Amino acid sequence: MASIFHSGQKTSEKNQFFFKKVLTFSLIIGCLLLQTASTPYWGFWAHKHINRLAIFRLPPEMQVFFKKYIDFLTENAVNPDKRRYAVVGEAERHFIDLDVYGDRALMMLPKHWPAAVRKMGEDSLRKHGIVPWHVQAAASQLTAAFRQKDARRILRISADLGHYIADAHVPLHTTRNYNGQLTGQDGIHGFWESRLPELFANHYDMWLGPASYRKDIAVDIWKVIESSHAAMDSVLLFERQLTAGFKPDQKYSFELRNNVLTRTQSREFSEKYHRMLAGQVERRMAASVQMVSDIWYTCWVNAGQPNLSLLAGNAGEVQEGKAEAAEHQSWLQRLLHVRPESDN
Repeated sequence: MASIFHSGQKTSEKNQFFFKKVLTFSLIIGCLLLQTASTPYWGFWAHKHINRLAIFRLPPEMQVFFKKYIDFLTENAVNPDKRRYAVVGEAERHFIDLDVYGDRALMMLPKHWPAAVRKMGEDSLRKHGIVPWHVQAAASQLTAAFRQKDARRILRISADLGHYIADAHVPLHTTRNYNGQLTGQDGIHGFWESRLPELFANHYDMWLGPASYRKDIAVDIWKVIESSHAAMDSVLLFERQLTAGFKPDQKYSFELRNNVLTRTQSREFSEKYHRMLAGQVERRMAASVQMVSDIWYTCWVNAGQPNLSLLAGNAGEVQEGKAEAAEHQSWLQRLLHVRPESDN
């Protein structure tokens, strides 16, 4: 009897252990789904589209390499978002909460990282987002990769840099009210940068001409932040005004996405909001494409315009190893020793 009881106890313990594992796994999946629904970034489709279109603005001397790896640069445009919750220091690279610094933020914040650290402190800066400084850091990385003729690093950094530049063009990436959570407009982030492009971007005019050289990346990325922040008020205001005239069952609908029934803004609500924005999403997306290709081109020029045709076929399997991830994490600290100290 004792052995039977002991055996039954073991079976019960196994069942409990199995139940706990299933429960834990379910909770993890649930959390991931919630994160996916509210994560503040250009939608995966838009990020891939921006990187892909940027390639066609490059000069032939660059296209011989970039077009060969167009699928990699397209698919890996979303890598930074995949790292957001897994890599320490990644999330802060996607945004900057300007309103935390007051009405004079754009005048008060130094444009270069060393001066910003001296004035504000590194912990405070990272807490409220560092996207305009990180774009500068990533551009320095890409220039170095071109100079070293390192095909794998060129591709990896180009894909990432395109992502951060695109994020800087999103109005809601410049405010602590990034998802409307402070104004009762939860979900507006994904609505603006995912739902609208997926519905209407096929009709956007993305013919922008050839890439241009950027004399001062720091100045230009801060201009992007300024224009994004200026658009933020209308993003929130128009959605709130439109919502006042819609019943909940009219504002939202259910659609099958990846074989999952998903609640999302209705087509009617989306079309009216898109019209109220008067081309805002198209302009921000087109500006993203333009700046991504411009900065890729600028980095190549600054590196001495190396012959990329010699690198085509040398990239092999591009992966972000531990050493590369560590270098990526520490690059801003390196800039402390090479950036100008002219900022106040």
